[in-house]
Amino acid sequence: MAKADILQLSIDRVDTPVGELLLVADHDGNVRAIDWTDYESRMFRLLRLHYGTNGFKLEPAYNPHGLRDVITRYFAGDVAAIDAITVQTGGTPFQRSVWHELRKIPCGMPVSYGRLAERIARPAAVRAVGLANGSNPIGIVVPCHRVIGSDGSLTGYGGGLERKRWLLEHERKYASS
Repeated sequence: MAKADILQLSIDRVDTPVGELLLVADHDGNVRAIDWTDYESRMFRLLRLHYGTNGFKLEPAYNPHGLRDVITRYFAGDVAAIDAITVQTGGTPFQRSVWHELRKIPCGMPVSYGRLAERIARPAAVRAVGLANGSNPIGIVVPCHRVIGSDGSLTGYGGGLERKRWLLEHERKYASS
């Protein structure tokens, strides 16, 4: 791969009430990855999967394209702030359809995996939807934490169930304000 073909990415580390967040963006301001620092190795694995082992370069940056400010507003209670963030990622067409639909889930209104499968017109693909949800490289902005079990229970979240609970409660608290 020629040096010009290497995707140049910025990485910022943002303190939040539930831990330090890694925020990765491209030169156009699209978020390419978000993960928690305690899952940094997973984020790098997903970046390699989507862009190739030598297909990207990360450079530390503070507040690239104002994205830190937007994430900080979200955690301060402006939960709709993340809606305007643009994202771009690899993934299969099916995964991208699930991730696109995740962005349509209203803040404070979680849905089940089954309902999410119905919303992408694949009602029998509940397990595949769950796998795509779990492979989402852009947590919070592509809100995989808003997907719950059919019985309303909290089910897996890449950042841990305590963070998922916190995020859902945070959004419920501020979604109506």
